[in-house]
Amino acid sequence: MKTKLKLVGISLLSILIFSCEDSLDEIPDNRTQIDTAEKIGELITLAYPAATYAPFLEPRTDNAEDKGQTANEVRVNTEAFFWRDVNDINVDFSTNYWNETYEAIAQANQALAAIEELGGGSELDYLKGEALMARAYAHFMLVNIWSKTYDPSTAGTDLGIPYVTEPENIVIKDYTRGSIQEVYDKIEADITEGLPLVTNDYEIPKFHFNKDAANAFASRFYLFKGDWAKVIQYSNNVLGDAPASFLRDWNGLYNSLTFSETGTQYSSTSDISNLLIVSGSSLYSRFYAGARYQLSAGLAANLFFNGSQINGKGWAYPVFGNDLFFNIPKYVEYFRTTNAAANIGFAFVNTVLLSTDEVLLNRAEAYTMLGQTDMAVNDVNAFLSKKVAAYDATTDILTIDQINMIYTVDEGIYTPFYTIETNKLGLIHALAEFRRREFHNEGLRWFDIRRHNLEVIHEDINENQSTLSKTDNRKQLQIPEDALSFGLQPNPR
Repeated sequence: MKTKLKLVGISLLSILIFSCEDSLDEIPDNRTQIDTAEKIGELITLAYPAATYAPFLEPRTDNAEDKGQTANEVRVNTEAFFWRDVNDINVDFSTNYWNETYEAIAQANQALAAIEELGGGSELDYLKGEALMARAYAHFMLVNIWSKTYDPSTAGTDLGIPYVTEPENIVIKDYTRGSIQEVYDKIEADITEGLPLVTNDYEIPKFHFNKDAANAFASRFYLFKGDWAKVIQYSNNVLGDAPASFLRDWNGLYNSLTFSETGTQYSSTSDISNLLIVSGSSLYSRFYAGARYQLSAGLAANLFFNGSQINGKGWAYPVFGNDLFFNIPKYVEYFRTTNAAANIGFAFVNTVLLSTDEVLLNRAEAYTMLGQTDMAVNDVNAFLSKKVAAYDATTDILTIDQINMIYTVDEGIYTPFYTIETNKLGLIHALAEFRRREFHNEGLRWFDIRRHNLEVIHEDINENQSTLSKTDNRKQLQIPEDALSFGLQPNPR
């Protein structure tokens, strides 16, 4: 199915044209009838974006600084750092992610159609659940990269992205962007229907929307929507009452690992914190450490070397390399050879899309917003127990007063669509800073910048500053040119 869709043409992929009537009549799966649960399951393995978003999102954030002219110039890295509109279909660029994500949606929709054609039934429910969750996730990522962040007061008029729910059976089909509210409503409908149906009965569950992954995504969705009770509900389904035992153990497991071992372990199915892992075409592992606009020496000191401010102890995150190559290894390339004689093939990396660490921080933020400070502080201390070097549970427990003192922040920095009371600012800032470190170089910082309306200032080596303001339109990437040429409305500039 995927190979055939590629042959339709990349310009058509950009505007969601993933198949045509003739190709579907010839049977999508390379002339194999999709008429069994096993074949539908194979189709759904393609319902996850075969691309990674970190290469074009991370450099846009305050997690990137200019390392100078002696560092490697990588185009996707440079263009993203300066928040430029780029239309490049090559791997690791935003247009490629758009294409691959809509292609994943096409696979999910074809699977759902096949399930319906077989008459549905309980024996196919787990496939339906996974397809619905994959479709919801893909649209969620698209709307949170190419549209404004969710705000209930404006979501009804803010431009969303096309929400595709049917397989394509014509060559050219008209699409409209609709509103963000419409997109969020459809995402929520897919989650509501799909989540109860998912299962853990896979050979390798972490490559699928298993039960924990589905709840983790629901936790993220409702965090962005500001429904705190549901964030807690779905987070509890993942973490229970002993969250620390499910977190990534930088202070223990990773403490003695080498560079290569760390990278391999980070995206491994054996790591208890990983809930959903996807393999995507990418060259990121080759350049993320050495690219010019990444983790500079000064930024590394501020984020990782200056300590946790907990009894003088440092962070446990293993930063490898030197001034031009500081990095935490999270990406390992897997090369799929297509022509051994010519050494031609495709480079892939595994990306952790959902983790228990994110779920815990989601829950702590929801507790904070509901005024359940004690519960939020408990989650903070559980988190720090795995992230602070030589952590001692008898002496290193933080109180709310200590958190507020360490993470003091001015009012007006965090300005989401909801009000954050003054007495909650310290905790909110602490959680954002924990996210910034834990998910460094994974692109997730960009979503926090957007939903909290944070300002970003980038400075080049000559001290020339560029500012991305709180409401800067460049926080919404421009719709790919091919999609615009077929009638989709562009984002304002």
